[in-house]
Amino acid sequence: MGFVKSFEEIMGLAGRRAEFFGAKMLSVVWETKSDVVERLLPAPLEPMDRPLAMAFVADYPQTNFGRPYKEAALFLPARHQGVEGAYCLAMPVTDDMAMAGGREVFGFPKKMADIHFIVQGDQVEGWAERHAVRYFQVRASLTGQPNDPGFWSIFPETGPDDPPQERYAYNFKHFPSHQGQGFDHNPRLVRQTTLFRPEVIRIGRAEVEMNPSDFDPWAEVEVVKLLGAIYTQGHNTMLPGKIVAEVDPIQFAPHAFLKWDLFTDQTKKIEGDDEGLPGQGGGGDRGGQRHRPRTG
Repeated sequence: MGFVKSFEEIMGLAGRRAEFFGAKMLSVVWETKSDVVERLLPAPLEPMDRPLAMAFVADYPQTNFGRPYKEAALFLPARHQGVEGAYCLAMPVTDDMAMAGGREVFGFPKKMADIHFIVQGDQVEGWAERHAVRYFQVRASLTGQPNDPGFWSIFPETGPDDPPQERYAYNFKHFPSHQGQGFDHNPRLVRQTTLFRPEVIRIGRAEVEMNPSDFDPWAEVEVVKLLGAIYTQGHNTMLPGKIVAEVDPIQFAPHAFLKWDLFTDQTKKIEGDDEGLPGQGGGGDRGGQRHRPRTG
């Protein structure tokens, strides 16, 4: 395959769904603050009745579109016109093609990162790092019981023989204008569906630690009460997305920088290596600023 693709090569790629075989995922859910959700959730998405946040760390050992890679993500459950889903605030990955595909096709706010995922018996651990900061870490002890009984209302008990679980993700697809300000087109709200076919499902108590980062501010989504963790292993399928709204660019502008590291003179001094916008860099490690682990 060269720079220019043949019609046959293009047709061979058309309509292909992303498949993840043997996907290992550790997901954690917690209660945060209502004002945090209201501030971070762009219109026309609406908050759920309860201010929740969810995150995961995943290991994808085999896919139908590229190399094995690891991924993490941070979501806020939300609804649009009555359809419940989850708005993606961040999705670090370890593979450049996984990053490009997710960003350009669906609008996922992906960045390259160092991600680790470890399973040792009943103990599962994962974390994400960028610019020398481990800004998210989750540990789970798979005891069969979550941190809080409220967990069961979010993840009802299911088994491998149940039908595939259908989950919706909400993202805003947008691109900066070539003129240096504004957008190429009005941002579009995309609802994307993923089918989960877990073969292994285990519940456990979670412990979450988040460290402040100017470039990956997961710690903004404060943990008020940890509800629990779920570890799954199985087959995931990403289905095509659907544009469900077009939004006002001025109103959306404050939310348009999830995919970028914006360096200032101050952030160059306290955090970063040489990632970010072209021609910009930083140095140093923001050490010592840590949130205590939350266990419930």
